Amino acid sequence: MGSGLTFRFMKGISHFISGVAAASCFPWTVTAAVDRDPTYFVLGAVYGILPDTIDFKFYRFFYRYHQTITPDPHTPDPQAIADEIAQAVENAAEHKGLYRLKINTLRRSADQWQQFKIRFDPQEQAVEVEMGPVVTTGQVPIPGTFPEDGTSKGWKKIAVPIEETYDAVTTVDIFDGPAYGFEKDAEGRVVVHFLPWHRTWTHSLVLGAVFAVPMALGLGWRAGVVAFTAYAVHILEDQLGYMGSSLFAPFSKKRVKGLELMHAGDALPNFGTVWFCCMLIFWNCYRAISDPIYHFGFIRLMLYGLVIPLGIFGLLHFLLNRKSPVRETIDTANEWGEGNKL
Repeated sequence: MGSGLTFRFMKGISHFISGVAAASCFPWTVTAAVDRDPTYFVLGAVYGILPDTIDFKFYRFFYRYHQTITPDPHTPDPQAIADEIAQAVENAAEHKGLYRLKINTLRRSADQWQQFKIRFDPQEQAVEVEMGPVVTTGQVPIPGTFPEDGTSKGWKKIAVPIEETYDAVTTVDIFDGPAYGFEKDAEGRVVVHFLPWHRTWTHSLVLGAVFAVPMALGLGWRAGVVAFTAYAVHILEDQLGYMGSSLFAPFSKKRVKGLELMHAGDALPNFGTVWFCCMLIFWNCYRAISDPIYHFGFIRLMLYGLVIPLGIFGLLHFLLNRKSPVRETIDTANEWGEGNKL
């Protein structure tokens, strides 16, 4: 897992509250809520998390792989895992289209899992696997299970050049393991895609419009507008990261590269998004009051309600994480939304 102050659990909450905030921007949403009809707010919340809900709760279970790695839970060998991953990358160089690899977790007992990390190194043209401790389902390391030096790492040179699209180390421990897609590009490199089933057709603006049509037909055009807007906000938020999304599927299946401004689990952007959305919802509801007790403008609200609190949070975050920059770590349990995190 990542070190320091992390708020990975807020990813789902960020999309949820963003959808509600998007819905609140339409006057009819607040008007209906005053009349005891929360339909538009509910639609915003549902469509705000719908893309990830489809991916993580449904689509990934139907995804098919060309190769699956199942490490031996009794004698886990990091070198064997590294060898198989390298072989999958080399297989992809001879394969037409996306070559899909699944890596299973190492379950030692009902409540014990062998943790290990996977890192691709494009510069060295290699993959590294490092064994960690045995952890409980709550991801608590068990004392005495840390591997000895010299036996915890596996390293394998890959015969073809690689390029990574999601600069991170993957931590594998509880529940489900990671998936990769390897694809040869025009320059002969094998591009490494993390979670090839994620942010594809479900994260398309075109499909977002299609998914909004039933709401428009059943509840009226206003419901369709709210649904599409909340769906689109989710997709555009995801574009701030590294993975990107298939914005124009089914017309194009390629993920449009993200802006690489943040990782999905970064604390400050997630916290800031949730806080800003709360302020925006408050402002949109406040505007609907005909004669409020207190009068203030949007800029004043954002200054005292958003900028100053976020400044304090950012300062605390900096002080608690004053270490040399480290490579982002993906914890698969948190990526899948398993355990006690959303």
